[in-house]
Amino acid sequence: MTKSHGKVVAAATDGACSGNPGPGGWAALLRFEDGSIEEFGGFDAQTTNNRMELKAALVLLERLKDLPLHPGLQIRTDSKYLINGFQQWIKGWKMKGWKTASGKPVLNQDLWEALDHARLPGVSLSYVKGHSGDPDNDRVDQIAVSFSKGLTPKLCSQSKDSSGAFGLNPHSDKGNESGSFLPSGLQTLLSRLEMANLLATKGYGLSLEELSQLVDQPLKSLEMRNAPWIWRDWVVEPMEDSRWRLRPFTNSLSNTEELQDG
Repeated sequence: MTKSHGKVVAAATDGACSGNPGPGGWAALLRFEDGSIEEFGGFDAQTTNNRMELKAALVLLERLKDLPLHPGLQIRTDSKYLINGFQQWIKGWKMKGWKTASGKPVLNQDLWEALDHARLPGVSLSYVKGHSGDPDNDRVDQIAVSFSKGLTPKLCSQSKDSSGAFGLNPHSDKGNESGSFLPSGLQTLLSRLEMANLLATKGYGLSLEELSQLVDQPLKSLEMRNAPWIWRDWVVEPMEDSRWRLRPFTNSLSNTEELQDG
């Protein structure tokens, strides 16, 4: 997007997490005077819902500083944690040396400090109830949830400029904030591999439908399997409750295991 699209007239953000903590996703959306829409978001393999809400707002504010804004622009969000922290609590936290009223350290201080630094004159946050039929809120929720599940949603406008990652950002929110632009095929693959590594590390079980999405194979072909098999760097093995789990693949396999290459 460029300034030729006119001023930004609407903005929305959201964050999601599959488990809390767990794999998460964030999303943001901009609307311009000429009707153009710009969407972006990213993935974090281990995070919390609140961190994803803050990350979405931070990336959006950093994007807005390079664009012409409609007077009184508000960022719509369903996170009261974000709104209250950004517009009220943060003043007291700073006065107390980033401590809460009870004297405990403020959670997510790194993101709160970055958000405070990224403030824009005249831009405020506005609350919208989640899943209430608000089109922009529903859209960013859809994008964030998709990223949290290791998917790469199709976004409106994935132009590459200095604002950060449009599409999948494979970096942690504690890592490189500048983003990374990868071909869409590699973005999808990286997301799935990061998710597989997390699932194997945690020992989580997957339904057949979930496994089909992860390994990108038809459900019918997986229904025919009943023994351990290899998918990339992991052994996929059945569990007693009709679920499947992943474990790291090694060459020193037991002779009793009949493994097939997936």
